[in-house]
Amino acid sequence: MRLKTRVIVNPASNQGRTRRRWSEIRDGLRQFVKEFRCDFTEKPFEAIELTRAAIKDGSELIIGVGGDGTMHEIANGFYENARIINPATSLGIVPAGTGCDLTKSLNIPSGLKNALKIITEAPSARIDVGRARFRSASGEPMERVFLNIADFGVGGEVVRKVNQRRLERRASSYIRCLIETMVQYKNKRLALRVDGQELPEGEYLIGAIANGRVFGKGMKVAPQARLDDGLFDTVLVKGSRAFKMEEIVEALK
Repeated sequence: MRLKTRVIVNPASNQGRTRRRWSEIRDGLRQFVKEFRCDFTEKPFEAIELTRAAIKDGSELIIGVGGDGTMHEIANGFYENARIINPATSLGIVPAGTGCDLTKSLNIPSGLKNALKIITEAPSARIDVGRARFRSASGEPMERVFLNIADFGVGGEVVRKVNQRRLERRASSYIRCLIETMVQYKNKRLALRVDGQELPEGEYLIGAIANGRVFGKGMKVAPQARLDDGLFDTVLVKGSRAFKMEEIVEALK
C-alpha cells in the first residue's frame, strides 16, 4: 500500500552537502518511495510549519532529509497547540546532517540506500516523545517536544551558538562551537527536582533528560536509554573549573 508522502529537505544541512547531494537523494527516493511531494526549508524553524501543513493536507508519511535539528523541527510539526495533529502519520528519516544522533539511538544504518530500506521495508514502531517547557532568552514561555535528548548547561549553550551562527549565515560547525563554549563556559548553580525528589544544589556542567542514548555528535551520554520504554534517563555532570582539550577530544570519540 502506497502512503501519501511528503519529503521535507533542509538543503543547508551538513554544511550544505545535502544541497549538493540532492540529485542522488532524489533518485534514491524515486526508487524506493516512487511518488512524493517535496518541500525545501529556507530558514530556521520553517520545517515545523511545512510539516503541519503537510499533515493537514493528508500526508500519511513525512520523510525528513537533514540532521538532528531538522528532525527536531519536523517532530514539533506533528503537534499544534500541544496536541498531535494525526496520530496515524509516520516519520521516516534520511540522515543528512553532521551528527545524526537520533538515528544512532534508532539504530538506523548509515548510507542513503540503507535508510530508505528502513523507511519502506521495516514495520512502523512507536517511540516515546518528551515535552519541555521553558523560557526563551527574552523570558518568553515556550514549549517543544523532543525525540532524542533535552539537555541544559554546556550542551544548550553549544546549540544556542550554532543556531545563532546559522541565523547570521555564518559557519556553524558543531565541533568548533563546542570547543569555543567549553573554553568560555561558566558553570551554573542549579536546584533540581527529579521525580519529586530534591537533588543537592550545586554547579552543573551538563544535564541531560535522555529518551535516546546519543547526543553531541556521537557521545553516548545515556547508553542504557531506550526510546520506547516509557522512561527518561537523567544524567547530571557536576562542573569542573578547568577543561583540558585532550579530555574534550576523548569524549567525542
